[in-house]
Amino acid sequence: MNSSGSAKSAPVNAVLTAEGIEKSFRQGWWPARRDPPVLRGVDLVLQPGEVVGLTGENGSGKSTLMKILVGEYRPDAGTVTRSGRLGYCPQQPVVYERLTCDEHFELFGCAYRMTPNEERRSRRGLYAALGFERYADTRADRLSGGTLAKLNLGLAMLADPEVLLLDEPYSGFDWDTYLRFWELVAQRRETGHSVLIISHFVTDEHRFDRIVDLRNGMAAAR
Repeated sequence: MNSSGSAKSAPVNAVLTAEGIEKSFRQGWWPARRDPPVLRGVDLVLQPGEVVGLTGENGSGKSTLMKILVGEYRPDAGTVTRSGRLGYCPQQPVVYERLTCDEHFELFGCAYRMTPNEERRSRRGLYAALGFERYADTRADRLSGGTLAKLNLGLAMLADPEVLLLDEPYSGFDWDTYLRFWELVAQRRETGHSVLIISHFVTDEHRFDRIVDLRNGMAAAR
C-alpha cells in the first residue's frame, strides 16, 4: 500500500505509528540504473510520554525514516499515522542566513499559527532553557555551530508539539547545553509529550525508555 494515511491497526493510544515502511533511491543511469532498498519494511510505534532512541550505522536509513515520518519523503510502501502536533529538528538546520534568532522565532510562530503573545512567551522560555538569549538579535550566518544547533532545536519546540522528532539534535552542544537538553526532554516526558531522537551512537541509555536499531533496512528493539 503506497500511502502515508491512517494505519488501521495502529495502537489506540499511539501518537505516531509507522507500518511496513519501504524506501529505495534510484542510482546511476540506464541501463545500469539500480534501486537499492534503504528501508525494507520498518515498523515503529511511539506512545505518549515516551522517549525513544533511533540508532544505526551511517547509511542505515535513520534520516530517511525520519523524513518519511514528518512527511518530507513519501514511502514506496507502508503507512504513517500521526496524532497531535509534530515538531521536527533536522540534522542540518533550515534557517535564513539574514534573519536574526528573534526573527526566526517570529516567522515560525506565524507558520505555527501562534498568537504573538504565545510566541514571545515560548521564545523567552527556550532562550532561558538553552542559554542563548544574548544572541536574540544576531543573524543566523553569524552564529557559531553550537548556537545554530540551539536555534534549530528551539524552532522545533516553539509550538510545544505533542511529538518531537529530533535528528542528531545535540551535535555541536557543549556539556552544559547537553545537560540542559536532557532536562527539556525529561520535562516533556513528565507532561505526556513524546520524543524520538536519532543518534549515531547512544551513550546515556538510561535516559531513553527504549532504543530501536535500524539494521539491514529493518527496525529491531535493542
